[in-house]
Amino acid sequence: MCFSATADFVAAGVLAPVGVATLTQVRTRRDVPFASLPMLFAAHQFTEGWVWLALEGHVPTGVGDVAAWLYALFAYGLLPFLVPAALLLIEPPGRRRLHMVPFVVVGVVTSVYLFWATVAHPVDYEQVHHSIAYTAHAPLLGVAAVGYVLATVGAALLAGYRSIIAFGVVNAVGLTATLVVLAEAFASIWCVWAAFTSVLVLVFFLRRNRAQGPAVKRHQQQRPATTSG
Repeated sequence: MCFSATADFVAAGVLAPVGVATLTQVRTRRDVPFASLPMLFAAHQFTEGWVWLALEGHVPTGVGDVAAWLYALFAYGLLPFLVPAALLLIEPPGRRRLHMVPFVVVGVVTSVYLFWATVAHPVDYEQVHHSIAYTAHAPLLGVAAVGYVLATVGAALLAGYRSIIAFGVVNAVGLTATLVVLAEAFASIWCVWAAFTSVLVLVFFLRRNRAQGPAVKRHQQQRPATTSG
């Protein structure tokens, strides 16, 4: 994230209650991956706070190395798969869900490749323009970047819920702006953008559960093409 360790720790502290509130809205096991995103992003920002502390000399470099590796592993090796898969799970049966499948496949391939790149090679990190640049060393990273964007944004834009479509739109804007303005610090800047837009995950669950009423649903029901969720 931009600025400092303090900013990352504050972001984590703000997002953690959002994460707790979102998890209380879970009604079925299919909800869990998507509902976990705000809490995962809170932990992600907390992890980057330790990278900052290492860069500033407040903790040993080894601590920063481990924190940077964990940060990159989540950003590169997990998110491209987790986001579209989570969206596929909560989408009601129908054509929209089928159209999401290719983005899940792209996410799986991208995550596997970037996971390998993160594990097989050292992750370099440095401060760049008040942000942190994380560098993985592997070929075809440009192709992987395209897969990353498609996987993390595409499925959301096809969703049948307005709040999830909004989640996709704002993340598409964040991805584009980051790649244009400060591509070298992409992971750091976009992940904090996505972290704060994950508030829309809570909005989705609140609206969906209100629309469904108090009864706990064991299975997602068929819904109109675009709903109020």
